[in-house]
Amino acid sequence: MFAALFDGGSPFFSCRRCGKCCEGRGGIVVSPRDLTRLSVFLGMPGREVLDRCTEPMRGQPVIRCGSDGFCMFFRAGEGCSIHPARPAVCRAWPFFRGNLVDRVSFGMARQDCPGISRGCSHAAFAREGYRYLREYKLLARDRRTEGAMLIVDEKDLPLTGR
Repeated sequence: MFAALFDGGSPFFSCRRCGKCCEGRGGIVVSPRDLTRLSVFLGMPGREVLDRCTEPMRGQPVIRCGSDGFCMFFRAGEGCSIHPARPAVCRAWPFFRGNLVDRVSFGMARQDCPGISRGCSHAAFAREGYRYLREYKLLARDRRTEGAMLIVDEKDLPLTGR
């Protein structure tokens, strides 16, 4: 099921490549694993990727935004220009901690993102999201080097379809 996530095969999320999740400064933390992946994909040393593509925020490197307020790698009408090498935070969308553990956050994300299913309950979305993060090894453990939005404990997830 997860392989089809971006091809419309998931009952919970199907990316529309609209870029709504690519807008805004400071949310895309670049972990050491992300840096390695980006370095290989972009064909430049890690230090150069950090210098050219990130800026420091709260002690962590985050992807720079263009003057339009979108991630520097987002191309209107096309989507992400680094999609195969995108950071873990991007790979995880919309299954962020807030959306998994908080119904209000989930409702706001569902209202803003056209790819999130309108027919799924928060509990079902949360369980599926946690499985997705676990399966693709996107769960984070270290706030100092990874996005805190990927630190999720299964015990914090809703138990029923409230």
